[in-house]
Amino acid sequence: MHHPAPPPSGLSDAAAEDLALYREKFRRRLPESLDELHGPTQGIVPLHVAWSGMTSYDMNKPRQRMGLYRTVLHEGLRDDLPRYLDRDLLLQLWPVLRTLVGRTVRTVWEDAFPQLASRTRAAA
Repeated sequence: MHHPAPPPSGLSDAAAEDLALYREKFRRRLPESLDELHGPTQGIVPLHVAWSGMTSYDMNKPRQRMGLYRTVLHEGLRDDLPRYLDRDLLLQLWPVLRTLVGRTVRTVWEDAFPQLASRTRAAA
């Protein structure tokens, strides 16, 4: 069960409500479990969710692999997450990936999946 995070102090009610709606947008996309993520771990991956820039990623190139994950976490819909993300690769990439995604995306994923946050602490 997902519990909404409290709004940061100092925000107006309208800003806090906007932030809560923004968080909920990402929360609704989450899989029930990381075990649902069975995306590719190698080869060339075409991506339809990229609004600009690259439309395919070479999973054998670390920067492109990280770019694919960052894009899917931000722009992917619920069905895109299991299609493009792989559980083990996400766990492996998370300590760096979490620094490349926005605070809201990072918070939503770490709140829903404590094993991501624990990977970060273990890597520190």
